[in-house]
Amino acid sequence: MTAALTVAEARPSERAEFIKKTYLHLAGAVGAFIVVEFLLFQFGIARLLTEFVIGSRFSWLLILGGFAVLGWMSRSFVAKANDVKTQYIGLGIYVVAEAIIFAPILFIAALMAEDGSIITTAAVLTLALFGGLTAIAFTTKRDFTFLGGILKIGGFIALGLILCSVLFGFTLGLFFSVLMVGFASAAILYDTSKVMHHYSTSQYVAASLELFAS
Repeated sequence: MTAALTVAEARPSERAEFIKKTYLHLAGAVGAFIVVEFLLFQFGIARLLTEFVIGSRFSWLLILGGFAVLGWMSRSFVAKANDVKTQYIGLGIYVVAEAIIFAPILFIAALMAEDGSIITTAAVLTLALFGGLTAIAFTTKRDFTFLGGILKIGGFIALGLILCSVLFGFTLGLFFSVLMVGFASAAILYDTSKVMHHYSTSQYVAASLELFAS
């Protein structure tokens, strides 16, 4: 039994169809994320999550830890699944988990922003950055999956710094924020390249999860 061709090895028509399906599912995931966030705010769950987070310095670490574990399990589960239904389940779990983790952040941002412009500006800049980097990874023939090891080391360092800031009560500052933007940019290139060079054309749902997680 021969291994399935990767997206990069597929015919141009198959590759175009894969990209179309992937981005349709990515748009659906973003839409589902917005709906879940709306429901969390409407039913007061976002406020409860925020109160839980600010109630203890360790609460945020607990939520982040749970999200990291659930996210890793969902992505690993979906990446190995050939069944589309299984991929949908993994995508749904991840969307809900990410909506929960973002609820306190958006709630606090909404309280701090008088007209909501901060959230809108952040969303536009994020979409622009994501779109540009994804286009680079999709159009270039270079395989950026070599960034995986670097991202793992950088992720552990970042988590260590966040943990120290929580335990010892210091702020990480602007420089750390800039580094995290660079880290996120590298993650987008890595995930998109991983989709192109390691996924088959039948794994468009799993691919949309990889991009959504970026």
